[in-house]
Amino acid sequence: MRSIGNVPLMAVLWNGGISLGGVVAFIFADLIVVPILFIYRKYYGTSMMLFVFASFYITMVAAGYVVEPLFGALGIVPSARRAKVSEVAIRLDYTTVPNIVFLLVGAALVTRFVRTGGRPMSKMMGGDRTGF
Repeated sequence: MRSIGNVPLMAVLWNGGISLGGVVAFIFADLIVVPILFIYRKYYGTSMMLFVFASFYITMVAAGYVVEPLFGALGIVPSARRAKVSEVAIRLDYTTVPNIVFLLVGAALVTRFVRTGGRPMSKMMGGDRTGF
């Protein structure tokens, strides 16, 4: 459901000294973002959006408070803080061919959407997507 764009930032925070419970809470915090909450409100209503927000927030806080002492008591908190954040670079590897294939499939689907009247249909449904 979610991206993993916060994982490199979490690694930087871990290297900087944040606790393991803080790292776990930070990962859960990615579920509570304003645009997603607006989407929940639009489709499920304000009360359900508030329920989802409260549930995610309570889970985030509880995970942070439970993981730290539990993992500490079990002795499985890593002592070394050597998380590596590799540099992003374009390179040819085993993912290159699937990336190209899915890029072509995506382009074909967008083209089909536009050619078969997708924009007027989307506008009629109240969701004009000006990006197409």
